[in-house]
Amino acid sequence: MSHTLGLTHPSIIQSPKISFSAKEIDVTEWKGDILAVGVTVKDLARDSNSNFENSILKKLDSKLGGLLAEASSEEDFSGKVGQSIFLRIAGFGSKRVGLIGLGQSASTPAAFKGFGEAFAAAAKSAQASNAAIVLASSEGLSAQSKLSSAYAIASGAVLGLFEDNRYKSESKKPALSSVDIIGLGSGPELDKKLKYAGYVSSGIIFGRELVNSPANVLTPGVLAEEASKIASTYSDVFTSTILNAEQCKELKMGSYLGVAEASANPPHFIHLRYKPPSGPVNVKLALVGKGLTFDSGGYNIKTGPGCSIEFMKFDMGGSAAVFGAAKALGQIKPLGVEVHFIAAACENMISGTGMRPGDIVTASNGKTVEVNNTDAEGRLTLADALVYACNQGVEKIVDLATLTGACVVALGPSIAGVFTPNDDLAKEVLEAAEVSGEKLWRMPLEESYWESMKSGVADMVNTGGRQGGAIAAALFLKQFVDEKVQWMHIDMAGPVSNDKHYGTGFGIATLVEWVLKNAS
Repeated sequence: MSHTLGLTHPSIIQSPKISFSAKEIDVTEWKGDILAVGVTVKDLARDSNSNFENSILKKLDSKLGGLLAEASSEEDFSGKVGQSIFLRIAGFGSKRVGLIGLGQSASTPAAFKGFGEAFAAAAKSAQASNAAIVLASSEGLSAQSKLSSAYAIASGAVLGLFEDNRYKSESKKPALSSVDIIGLGSGPELDKKLKYAGYVSSGIIFGRELVNSPANVLTPGVLAEEASKIASTYSDVFTSTILNAEQCKELKMGSYLGVAEASANPPHFIHLRYKPPSGPVNVKLALVGKGLTFDSGGYNIKTGPGCSIEFMKFDMGGSAAVFGAAKALGQIKPLGVEVHFIAAACENMISGTGMRPGDIVTASNGKTVEVNNTDAEGRLTLADALVYACNQGVEKIVDLATLTGACVVALGPSIAGVFTPNDDLAKEVLEAAEVSGEKLWRMPLEESYWESMKSGVADMVNTGGRQGGAIAAALFLKQFVDEKVQWMHIDMAGPVSNDKHYGTGFGIATLVEWVLKNAS
């Protein structure tokens, strides 16, 4: 990157590197900077002498001369989610000891991930370099639950510690370097799970960095460079193909190129292929991500309050999920599965050469689209990307896109909508989401709504009426998928960012889990 508008260049900041160890030791014997205990409301029950009944809390409080019980009463700590209390202790093995609330009960990956994030915030605040984390009640957990809990806690800790300060003139490096996870078992299987948490977290951090990067830095060309770096870093399992506009023209990608036409930054069609390091390939998958590095809306320009044009750097969130998953899988190296990672990257801008409302574009499968709204551009780029994915001989495709505001209206900011005609694929992906702690909800693919998408002069228009907009968008994409291929569309317009307009890395953990399930 020799030049960017505004002369902005991101600083190179190392992602947090934390060494996790699983240990079975007495918590009162642990020595270090900070010890955090995850407690449910029930764990805080007291006996008639106001002492904790929970064995771990009782033992800790006894060593601390009743300070923990006293402080939790004084500060009205009841174990609710979002509550925490920490004490600075002199003459004890750990400099700080504290409690973090898990709510009424903690049994889901999302709850344990949240615990890991709260722990990271406390460790960051204390500038701790070594820490320990323990659940007050882990005896009732099965061996499998202990593995998944440790994985979720470790993931939450890494992601909670990460701050994207690349565009700030000053940034502070977190001090935390080692974390002991106590009471959830030990041994090679758990060590492998903790290593896996590190791989997936690195993919999520990469995805967040892509989404957070402004459009003057992350152009389609730079997104292609970042994807190519994954292929060169993990060259034992990845190859990359980057197609320019001329090559896309040869493949008759008129729908994608129509969107890209107005921008001074040329389009880059990105294709990474993962092949296992050894053994046969039993299943071929494709992950397709919407890659609009900026969306002005085109001639149907985004205007007025709530149009969110200033956040349209997020419109490549689908491709960030796809390449974040690629980075994680390059480290995990699953066997038995071939995966294609695809994004038709471009910008939707305005110029004298740009696509106009009423223009007709022709996609690479020969279908024609009357463009009745230039701001429904993501589906036009995905159309050619989906045709390309089907031509790779894959059996299953999952596409991810920040596609419609309608889906955010329907499901709110933290849940993605899932559309698929295939029940088996829906079950696979929803189970993967449950394991990863991400929220997906299956929506109907109501075929009768396709009537609103018919054109008098072409095969279809690119937008229907206001009602059922997310469903109509999914039905549009379905026109570009081979009937023999299992296909799912995930509309992630809501969860791509949080309430602070900060990228979440949504979808990456679910995609990795889904690929690994297919590999096994």
